[in-house]
Amino acid sequence: MLVHSPPEPSAPPAPAAAPRERRIPRAAGLLLSLGVLLLVCGASIAIGAKSVPLGDVWHGLVHDSGTGNDVIVVDVRLPRTVLGLLVGTALGLAGAVMQALTRNPLAEPGLLGVNAGAAAAVVSAISFLNVTSITGYVWFAFLGAAVVSALVYVLGGTRGATPVRLALAGTAATAALFGYVNAVQLLDSAALDRLRFWSVGSLASADMSTVGKVWPFVAIGVVLALLIARPLNAMAMGDDTARALGARPARTRVLAMVSVTLLCGSATAACGPIVFVGLMVPHLVRAVTGPDMRWILPYAAVLSPVLLLGADVVGRVIARPSELQVGIVTALLGGPVFVQLVRRKRMGRL
Repeated sequence: MLVHSPPEPSAPPAPAAAPRERRIPRAAGLLLSLGVLLLVCGASIAIGAKSVPLGDVWHGLVHDSGTGNDVIVVDVRLPRTVLGLLVGTALGLAGAVMQALTRNPLAEPGLLGVNAGAAAAVVSAISFLNVTSITGYVWFAFLGAAVVSALVYVLGGTRGATPVRLALAGTAATAALFGYVNAVQLLDSAALDRLRFWSVGSLASADMSTVGKVWPFVAIGVVLALLIARPLNAMAMGDDTARALGARPARTRVLAMVSVTLLCGSATAACGPIVFVGLMVPHLVRAVTGPDMRWILPYAAVLSPVLLLGADVVGRVIARPSELQVGIVTALLGGPVFVQLVRRKRMGRL
């Protein structure tokens, strides 16, 4: 009698490979962003009330003769472009760090009172100490930003500080300090006249002296921000999970506050409060890189100067022979774009 063995079950068909989303590799995208930044820097030096041919730009940078277009390139446009690079990098990194620190996608330099502290210190220096030049009150603005950031951290609960507490403390400090600024301006017309130009945000008064005072603080802030990228990734999952992963939330918040103070304080001191750069660019970057802060921070550091310098060039072109201040242009360009971003569900939260 023949016994027929049951047929062996056929192997299940292999699952179809999921279609891969076509996305530029992040390293290649960063190199492309650097190329765009280089082009924008060239446009910032060449374009203005008087356009300078690219050949003259190169001649001024390499063989400065101290005459003609070389004066425009070296003494006017180059300091403005370098300061725009520093300020754009500072604002972009500060915005990205603040959004990660507070877990608030609407975080900006004004959220923790940094802009308000700088403005209060500047108006006090102008009104009470008769400080008149930007290089004179850079130090006051930086000191005000540092003091207010420390105060907000203390009010937020120091070791027990949470994103909600920090945001509430920053909002309260901002309201009180801007009330003080408005009161001093109403009582001192000279302070009002001197602060008006600074308060709209401008690169027009840039010189190498200002750059020399600002860049060390920006450099330290950049290094701190990059060093805390990994702990910020862990903290995105909550303090308990971050501790389990080896991060120290309290120390990370302190370092983040120091970094934000250095970056925002320096940028605000040099150019005044410039809005939307530190708020909008991290959103755009996050759509490309995902939530990893190790990529968000370098991208933000490169693309924020692109936005700031591009806005500065636009302001020079549309109002020739005068110019529109960069703080106004970023507000006009960034407002509608940001409204569209926050309406998109996947971009409206971290």
